[in-house]
Amino acid sequence: MSPPTADWIQLHDRFYRKQEIYSMLWNQVDLSRFMIAAAPFGGPLALVRDDRKVLLLQKQQPVKPSIYLYTSSGKLMEPIQWDKGRIIGMGWTETEQLLCVLEDGTVRMYNILGEYTQFSLGKEAKDNRVIEVQIWGSGLVALTGSFQLIAVTNFDEPRPLFLADTGINEPPHSWTVIPPKFTLSRHVEVLLAVNSTILVVDATEARDERLQQGPFTKMSVSPDGKFLALFTSDGKLWVVSTDFRKNLSEFATRSHVPPQQLVWCGTDSVVLYWDKIVLMVGPFGDWIKYSYDDAIFLIPEIDGIRVISSEKCEFLQKVPDVTESIFKIGSTAPAAMLYDALDHFERKSPKADENIRSIRLELSDAIEACIEAAGHEISHESYQYQRLLLKAASFGKCFLEIHNADSFVEMCKTLRVLNAVRHHEIGIPLTYAQYQRLTPEALIDRLISRHLYLLAIRICEYLKMRIDRILIHWACSKIKISHDDEDTICRMVVEKLANRPGLSYSEIAMTAHKAGQSKLATMLLDYEPRAGDQVPLLMSMQEDELALVKAIESGDTDLVYHVILHLKRKLPLGEFFRIINNKPLACNLLESYCKQQDPELLKDFYYQDDRRVDSANLTFLESFQINDTGERINRIKAALRLYHDEKDHVFEEKAVEESVKLLQLQVQLEKEYAQSFTGLSLSSTVYKLITINQSARASKVRESLKMPDKRFWWIKLRALVEIRDWDGVATLAKSKKSPIGYEPFVEECVKAMQFKEAAKYILKCDAHLRAGLFLKIEAFREAGEQAFLQKDLDTLREIRDKCPNVVIQGEIDGYISQLASSR
Repeated sequence: MSPPTADWIQLHDRFYRKQEIYSMLWNQVDLSRFMIAAAPFGGPLALVRDDRKVLLLQKQQPVKPSIYLYTSSGKLMEPIQWDKGRIIGMGWTETEQLLCVLEDGTVRMYNILGEYTQFSLGKEAKDNRVIEVQIWGSGLVALTGSFQLIAVTNFDEPRPLFLADTGINEPPHSWTVIPPKFTLSRHVEVLLAVNSTILVVDATEARDERLQQGPFTKMSVSPDGKFLALFTSDGKLWVVSTDFRKNLSEFATRSHVPPQQLVWCGTDSVVLYWDKIVLMVGPFGDWIKYSYDDAIFLIPEIDGIRVISSEKCEFLQKVPDVTESIFKIGSTAPAAMLYDALDHFERKSPKADENIRSIRLELSDAIEACIEAAGHEISHESYQYQRLLLKAASFGKCFLEIHNADSFVEMCKTLRVLNAVRHHEIGIPLTYAQYQRLTPEALIDRLISRHLYLLAIRICEYLKMRIDRILIHWACSKIKISHDDEDTICRMVVEKLANRPGLSYSEIAMTAHKAGQSKLATMLLDYEPRAGDQVPLLMSMQEDELALVKAIESGDTDLVYHVILHLKRKLPLGEFFRIINNKPLACNLLESYCKQQDPELLKDFYYQDDRRVDSANLTFLESFQINDTGERINRIKAALRLYHDEKDHVFEEKAVEESVKLLQLQVQLEKEYAQSFTGLSLSSTVYKLITINQSARASKVRESLKMPDKRFWWIKLRALVEIRDWDGVATLAKSKKSPIGYEPFVEECVKAMQFKEAAKYILKCDAHLRAGLFLKIEAFREAGEQAFLQKDLDTLREIRDKCPNVVIQGEIDGYISQLASSR
């Protein structure tokens, strides 16, 4: 095992290392012949023959070009037959979709299996053609032949946006973009090298930075968006801040030929690549040169550079500080002493104890440093150092009484995951820093997109993450590629997912529906546990009745309403009613909705279902909303005809018939007396006639509409009291024996504060009520006499207490004494 510092090279006060990650599995690919795009975070490579380079047509070489997708280890993932047009640029999105921008402005987005969607950059791009494009993880900027800049900043909803007019009439010497997440405005900014300066263009303006150091033939923005590396036409590498306020460094390369690639190695140094030469320039002007026999391609990462050649994949990076502190020759850092102590312990040297004693106070920090350093070991040869560093950390823990082992356990898990995906068959050379930035969830998504389901499931189970989305993606993929019949596919999918309660089948069913397997989609939806996901999908599949059934079964009235209203908009009225007719809950909800929002639809619903009584009720109720009396009478008569057809609703028929008579009578009364009667009840109509001194007419109305005697007497009594017609009240009382008794006469007079009038009727009331009624009108002597006659001692005492007259009190006391002595 070679020492860890064997591949270190010092650049000023920092060390860099270039480690071989893979020997490439492809067969001597000449990278100089291809246009290449590589995804960050150890992502795949896309290669397509570069039509700008004249090549000899070799034997067995296809006439039509293909896009070849490779892992970082050179394993072919998928060849994509290209049949469109000339590719101007390629790049990768954050979700590892390959973007191909064509000359006519068409943008295709391929997944790793070669399936694609596409959109257009618009008429400007189509008419004037795209001449160059810059792509970042979530967007792109295209430069057209008329030197217009067109930006797309969201691939989920691609909306081409014109940036500000650049004012240039020839192609820039070079250009690049600063993604929105790194700008103060949170909008994309484009840097154009024009003449000796740079134009900064966004959606609103093109700003001239008024530089004099140009022309700039190459430029690159650092991974954190803070710095800009520029290569001038006289061979200088100039590094400035992206706001052009700070000049960080200059370096003369002595080459007037611009490099093929200018990229950042993390945020520490800049790497330039010419044919067979790689030059790394540090911040203090120090440099390192690497030589290659064949063409290479540099892939910038957040913490280094992947170097792809025809034979191997290497990773060039600044040696992490913690790694340097442990392995640097002569280091006395606590972590280095701990690592050295392990070596002495294994060789049974007493110096192990001496090392531990010397770092006793820093031992906890030394343990954490060894754990972190283990995470930074990436090459296959350095896996041994992973184990040794973790072993040193474990060794150090033995000398501490208390130490939190969470970081140790977490790093062991992380390294197991990273080593699994770094395997050459998988080909994802993630570093520890990249893994932390990417997150385990995103790594799982990338394994799923490669159809590495077993590995994804094992990692999820190991990290205690849910595997639902893996199973769903597997099922969707199975449906797309399987040639079995629908029953077989359904059984296969359900058996696989049966032990996952709560897993959603809606996405799987939608995939089946889009694949033209509607029966399979319907079968799968039977297993969907959430009606809120199940019902909308059934609706989109035109399974309207089944959607309504499932919504009703869910018991969610909002969901039922959603389906009902969808069906109402979509279907002819007859078909709509046919579907909901035999479903009581749907019918009830429709009725409730229509009563509030759509009475006309409710009429149609009742009519088609032959619900005459409900139709009559609705028509009768509607009549009260109509101001025109003639039209109101017609509506009520229509309701009457409907009631007449139902033998079990004689009462309703008779009531509506009387309602028509009353309304017709009220119309007549309005003409005769110039008073408003329409809308009044029968009782109110009679009451009003009496109050306008039309008692005779009130009696006729009462007779024609057969008002009961008791009600008529009550109404007439109150009306007469209302108009203070005391003679009329007396006449009424004498006309015949009162059907309501005479107590109401007393009560109404008392309410009107007419005690003398009330007194006239008390003696006609029942004997046991007279004392109380006399008391109400404060006739204490008469009250006492009536109470004495009834031998009501309690009432006598009540009258005695309330009576203010001393003489009458004496009389009542005599009554009380007589009754008391007789007992």
